[in-house]
Amino acid sequence: MPRACSTAPYPKKTKRETKTNMTYSNTLALGRRQSYPMKNRNVVSIRTERRKLGPVSNTIALVILACILGLLYLTLVTRTNAFGYQINSLQSQQSALVQQNNNLQIVSARLQAASRIQGSAVAKSLVAVTPSATVDN
Repeated sequence: MPRACSTAPYPKKTKRETKTNMTYSNTLALGRRQSYPMKNRNVVSIRTERRKLGPVSNTIALVILACILGLLYLTLVTRTNAFGYQINSLQSQQSALVQQNNNLQIVSARLQAASRIQGSAVAKSLVAVTPSATVDN
């Protein structure tokens, strides 16, 4: 037998039906309306507040940042000094080699002098050769 339509979606509850029972369970105590999300409601809540660091946390972060920057600076200075020592060593080696090259050029020029070659014992033992004849084609 079909029920008669009424304006209310649910039948009215009597006093006896609205009586609630006390339980120890949180889910039953909340009731149906609070434990389940309602229809067409957003169940995701978005926080618009940003968490802020306190003054102690800011100070610690700044000290750590200063330490990191100090270590970076010390690393760069140490590396620059090491390269400076290497450059000085190579420059001194270069100047020594240039000096040695100049000395060797002076010795070479002295040994190639014409008066020295003519006065040597090997040059005196050489015999001068004159052309004897020419060949005609």
